[in-house]
Amino acid sequence: MSDNFHRCHVTDQSPQPASLGADLRALRKARGATLADLAARLGRSVGWLSQVERDMSEPSISDLREIAKALNVPMSMLFAHSAAPVAEQGYIVRAGARRPMGSGEEGLMEELLSPDLTDDFEMVHSTFRPHSRMQVPADRPTQEVGYMIAGQLDLVIGGRSFTVGPGDSFRIKEEAYQWANPYDVPAVAVWVIAPPVY
Repeated sequence: MSDNFHRCHVTDQSPQPASLGADLRALRKARGATLADLAARLGRSVGWLSQVERDMSEPSISDLREIAKALNVPMSMLFAHSAAPVAEQGYIVRAGARRPMGSGEEGLMEELLSPDLTDDFEMVHSTFRPHSRMQVPADRPTQEVGYMIAGQLDLVIGGRSFTVGPGDSFRIKEEAYQWANPYDVPAVAVWVIAPPVY
């Protein structure tokens, strides 16, 4: 790269990369909760929560557990937060530094591809284990588009059944859906979800 590029990059006055506080604020707002609402659920002051969201106070592990519970997100979303070098935070997510999401109980392992949760959408890498299935249909107020990378996936979207494979894409628009991978190989997909749900 040229010296000119490095000079521009270093002196760029872009907004600071997102942090744990920024993600918490984005999650809270996505759920329609005010600072006062969430603080009341946590049994903490609005001032304390405001400081956490502005990265002026660092929550304890117990605090993070209560926040995750109140926002209905897995703890993993609040932990793995800063694997990227400072210059890359908010811009780049390296393959080995994706944030895991969910428990994987149903056979679905997900990783966040988006640098943070502050956009109007999130991008997720999903791996569905062989012979796994979603136990309870999801019905959320989102628009989702998926692109299949490998394997096959059976989908029921709004009561209609489909089977998708590598190179296929699909959309779910505020409809109940369910997935299953009854096949012998993992299925891998990339999903874009708006607004973010994690």
